[in-house]
Amino acid sequence: MFEKVKDLLIKQLRLKTVEIKPESKIKEDLGADSLDVLQMLITLEEDYGIVIPDEKLAEFVTVSDIVDYCEKHVK
Repeated sequence: MFEKVKDLLIKQLRLKTVEIKPESKIKEDLGADSLDVLQMLITLEEDYGIVIPDEKLAEFVTVSDIVDYCEKHVK
C-alpha cells in the first residue's frame, strides 16, 4: 500500500527528486496542498472501493497516516 500511495503522490505532485518515506509530512515535506491531498484520496477511493470521509482529510499529516487508513479499510 505504501508504494501505491507513494506513486500517487509522485504523480499528483509531479515530484522528481524528493525521497518519499512513510514519515514524510505531506504538506511540509512534499509541498502538497489540501486540493492535492483530496484528489489523491479520491483516486484511492476509486481504486480500492473505499470511502474516506472529508473530515479525515485534516488527520492525514504523514504518508503513513494515509497508508494506515487505507490498509485498515481495504478489504
